[in-house]
Amino acid sequence: MFDCLGHPIEILLIEDNPSDIRLTQEVLKESKLQNNLHVVEDGEEALDYLYHRGPYAQEPQPDLILLDLNLPNLDGREVLSKIKQDEALNHIPVVVLTTSDAGEDIMRSYQLYANCYITKPIDLDQFIKVVNAIEDFWLTIVKLPRP
Repeated sequence: MFDCLGHPIEILLIEDNPSDIRLTQEVLKESKLQNNLHVVEDGEEALDYLYHRGPYAQEPQPDLILLDLNLPNLDGREVLSKIKQDEALNHIPVVVLTTSDAGEDIMRSYQLYANCYITKPIDLDQFIKVVNAIEDFWLTIVKLPRP
């Protein structure tokens, strides 16, 4: 199944944990919706991807971003702030998917206009359920903006 225009959903995963990357790839590979998962492992690489710099010059703009907060080089909070302050990017839904359940991280993420904040479960089965829930909601129920 594709989006309403017949295109695969483009997802950008900004994550530095190899295990979480692999699990997310596996869950989304079995998705009901056709999707292309693109992965970058730090905040600077994320901005290079979003601004089509260097090796990302030909990459598509994502329809949905899954963002970890605790990233090397450029923090996820800074990435979120830059995305939401840029008129060319701020329409892209950003789901914060992170290990932090600190109240200040949750509050700050919403102040920076995150569309959703989810604390990653440590348990493997729960992590799979969370990724499936993200898929069900953001890729099946929600109408994503397509430029």
